[in-house]
Amino acid sequence: MDDFVTRLLADPTMLRMGHAQRAEDQNLGLGWLYYSFARLVRHPQAVVIGSWRGFVPSIIARGMADNVERGELLFIDPALADDFWHQPAKVAAHFTALGAPNVRHVRQTTQEFAASPEHAALVEVGLLVVDGYHSAEQARFDYLTFLPKLTADSIVLFHDSVRRMQSPIYGKDRVYEHTVCLFMDRLRETPGLEVLSLPYGGGLSIVRGQPLSRDRIDAPF
Repeated sequence: MDDFVTRLLADPTMLRMGHAQRAEDQNLGLGWLYYSFARLVRHPQAVVIGSWRGFVPSIIARGMADNVERGELLFIDPALADDFWHQPAKVAAHFTALGAPNVRHVRQTTQEFAASPEHAALVEVGLLVVDGYHSAEQARFDYLTFLPKLTADSIVLFHDSVRRMQSPIYGKDRVYEHTVCLFMDRLRETPGLEVLSLPYGGGLSIVRGQPLSRDRIDAPF
C-alpha cells in the first residue's frame, strides 16, 4: 500500500479536485475513506461516475484488489472536460501504472450508460461514487440510475456535495455552479436513508439505506 500511495501522489494531477490529499506527508485525505469502504463492503462490483485523472477509481480499485473477493471497478466518464480519457489503450495503461488494473472505463454519460445493455445486465453494485457533473439534477439521475442495483449493505458516496461553488472545469466560458448539496438535503428528508456529510476538501456525503418514499427525491429543484 505504501508504494501505491507514493506512486499516486507523485503525480501532480492527483493532488487536485478537492479530496484533501497532500503529498508532503503521503496523505490520501478522503482517499483513506475510499480505500476503507472498498475493504469494508467487500463487494466485487463498484461504480465510479466521473474523475479528473482517476484518483478515486484507482484507490477504490486498489482496495478491491486487496480483498480476497477481488472484483472490478466500472468507471463511467464521457471525457467532456478534455481528451484524457479518449484512448482506451492509454486509459488502461494509466490505471495499470497506478496499480489499479481492475478499473474498466466506459466513455459515456450516465444517461447513455443507463440505456445500454451493460446497465441492464449489471446485477449488484456494492459501492457507488457520484462525482460527475455536479448539479443536483444530474446527481439525482446518477443515483436513481443505480438505485435498483444497490444492496442492503451498499454505500453511496457523493463528492463535492456540501456547499455551492463555481466550477470552470469545462472552460472559462462554461462556468457552472455545484448544487449537489441541494440533493443531499432531499436525501436527508427521505425516510429509509442515512446521510453523513463531511466538510473536508470539496466535501463528501455518505449515504446508505433504501428510500421508503421518493416524494422528496423526485420533487423539482
